[in-house]
Amino acid sequence: MAETDPAVRRVRAVCPHDCPDTCAMQVDVENGRAVRLRGADDVPFTRGTLCSKVAHYLERTYSPERLRTPMKRVGAKGEGRFAPIGWDEALDTIATRFREIAATDPRAILPYSYAGTMGLVQGSSMDRRFFHRLGASFLDRTICAEAGFQGYKATIGATLGTDPEAFPEARYILIWGANPVVSNLHLWARIVEAKRHGARVVCIDPVRSLTAEKSDWHLAPLPGTDGALALALMHVLIRDGLCDDDYIARYTVGFDALRARVADWTPARAAAETGLAAADIERLAHEYGEPGRPAVIRANYGLNRCAGGGSAMRAISCLPALTGHWRVPHGGILLSTSGTYGADGAALERPELYPADPRFPPRHVNMSAIGDALLEAREPPVRAIMVYNANPVAVAPESARVRAGFAREDLFVVVHELFQTDTADYADILLPATSQLEHWDIHKSYGHLNVMVNEPAIAPLGEARPNTWVFRELARRMGFDEACFSETDEEIGARAFRRDHPRSGNIDLATLRSEGWQRLALPTPYAPFAEGNFPTPSGKCEFHSATLAQQGHDPLPHYVPPREGPRSNPALAARYPLAFVSPPSRHFLNSTFANLPRFLRAEGRPWLDMHPADAAARGLGDGTRVRIFNDRGAFHAWLRVDAGTPGVREGVVSAPSIWWQKLSGDGCNANAVTSQALTDLGGGATFYDCLVEVAAAG
Repeated sequence: MAETDPAVRRVRAVCPHDCPDTCAMQVDVENGRAVRLRGADDVPFTRGTLCSKVAHYLERTYSPERLRTPMKRVGAKGEGRFAPIGWDEALDTIATRFREIAATDPRAILPYSYAGTMGLVQGSSMDRRFFHRLGASFLDRTICAEAGFQGYKATIGATLGTDPEAFPEARYILIWGANPVVSNLHLWARIVEAKRHGARVVCIDPVRSLTAEKSDWHLAPLPGTDGALALALMHVLIRDGLCDDDYIARYTVGFDALRARVADWTPARAAAETGLAAADIERLAHEYGEPGRPAVIRANYGLNRCAGGGSAMRAISCLPALTGHWRVPHGGILLSTSGTYGADGAALERPELYPADPRFPPRHVNMSAIGDALLEAREPPVRAIMVYNANPVAVAPESARVRAGFAREDLFVVVHELFQTDTADYADILLPATSQLEHWDIHKSYGHLNVMVNEPAIAPLGEARPNTWVFRELARRMGFDEACFSETDEEIGARAFRRDHPRSGNIDLATLRSEGWQRLALPTPYAPFAEGNFPTPSGKCEFHSATLAQQGHDPLPHYVPPREGPRSNPALAARYPLAFVSPPSRHFLNSTFANLPRFLRAEGRPWLDMHPADAAARGLGDGTRVRIFNDRGAFHAWLRVDAGTPGVREGVVSAPSIWWQKLSGDGCNANAVTSQALTDLGGGATFYDCLVEVAAAG
């Protein structure tokens, strides 16, 4: 098919998934059907390429497994048996149940959503307005990044950082708790470019990921010990005169207190915590602090999924200010670019709609402990839950508790989805959702600095409807007559960014729709903190945080050990001696794509990576089917033992995730063993703070 074929219509689109790259796409449509999808080559960050998952997005869009009509449950909860109904019956049923529950206490109704789409319109606008107006419980959306965000913001002030486009100029790149080869492909392309120019790339990760394999040096600390490593790096930098004294004096607060705090964090002490060699910690500090070679850190969310995840990120985010690496565009640290945007959350979500009823003060429910919330919440108990853009039965920690909560016969469950997921099996009403090619949206990113528009390429398949349509219709049935419930998707999108914001004031919907994308109003090159101007209360990088002190936290960087670690919990480690992590699979994106034949074939089966010494101690061989277990539960996988280049360090096991439970082979996945315990800051999930034992399956 020629690109100039007049019968072909080309449409601008955006990848909606939970990935920092937020790729610009172009879709060719012929006779109402999308026939080709590829990366947009006129957007500098995407450069015409897509990851191996989204490159096959048409298979997801046109999958015969797509839900195409509303349905109601006809079997027991969890059986996944449904009968078709019409939209009117489905919406009337939901509105009637919500109205009955709200008459007693609207907080008994809970929304549950996350990053099934990252769009500002379909992901966080009309839905928020609806649940605010209803007076439902608030969902604290903490499951991925909140711990790290809180630690980072306590130091730097907001989730701003190094421009990803500047990485090719870097000469020392420290990848910490990230695997960009799999989950940040376009940044990795820029890191490869930097390597060609002589950059040294170092990866810190308990797992020998694809990124670790391709790096110049891989250090594998024990899970949850990153904070100890960061404190020891600061100790060496200060001790050996590798700090930028001028930058510290001008643009930081609390250095003297920080120096005293890290004085006893010697490499030997950190080595005992991390399992790294003290000599390697010394070497890393000297490489990172080498004068005249500005370094950049790419940190990611893996390291914040432990008890001390917030504190670890706080310590790591101090490093560029100590060394003055912020002075140049290709120095500093990148966790997320999301705080660079001036997204107008109030205009999108309309929090003022929440009723001021003293009988029902706002109630918050943490999504990272949804199992306990559904089983234990009182005053009031959760009587209804509406799930969209999420699959908590597969994704939330401690699966047994989550399944038990969703299985309650007295819990009214609504699920709006593209496919019949593990969560959908528990629905009372199951609604078909549109894919990204079937609705309108506008996107920011957490891995670059562009805003992009997604135009619908095709009509909704079957009776699928977007989130905004569903919540407009529910609002109408509930009698919510505020004008904001009548806004179109495009009208919502036009309000998405603040026009008075110094970085997003240039974003114009007409330009977006004609060009497809706009970069934020930033200088080129962009060095956000070359001259201080941190968005903290002091305007400086805060080694000492008065804000944390006011919240009752330690104001200085410190180490919070894992709850479940060989040193911090020896009694538990005696029974469950292996530290367990479940990083993303190369072929799935969380639980998205994990039901499609192409990716199931590529992944093959659930795997567990184990060090040869740990396998030998248990009499286990490569390819053995094993049971991974602790007091919370168990699941099965097939063992991978690489005697040449082990995938994990000794004492650690890794299960690439997230499998749908019903497709895993035993009805369970890695979250059978993970914990609902929360992080030190932000109330985040602690997926990687988990001890297990492994044995041959019976």
